Amino acid sequence: MPRTSQHPKETSFNLRIDPALKTAFTAAAQAEDKPAAQLVRDFMRAYVRQRERRAFETEARRQSLAVAERARDPHSDEYAVMREIEVEFDRDDFADEWKA
Repeated sequence: MPRTSQHPKETSFNLRIDPALKTAFTAAAQAEDKPAAQLVRDFMRAYVRQRERRAFETEARRQSLAVAERARDPHSDEYAVMREIEVEFDRDDFADEWKA
C-alpha cells in the first residue's frame, strides 16, 4: 500500500527506553489522539529549534559584549557614536520629540 503521509519517511531512529516510560508515553499520546511517533518528531524539532535559538542568543551576546568593549575605547568608532548618542539624550527637547 502506498504511503499517504505528506512527509515520507527518510530514515528511522531506534532507541532504548524504560518499558514503563514507553507505556506511559504511549498512553499519553493516545489520550491526545496523536501518534507517538509524531510527538517524538515534534519533540525533536522543538529541541533543535531551542538549540538554534540558544546558539543565536549566545552569538548575539558575544557580539554585544564585543561592541560594548569597543565603545569603551576612546579611539574607536563605537566610542564616537556613543558620545553622539549621549549628546542627543542630553538635549533639553529630546524627551519632547518622543512624546509627540
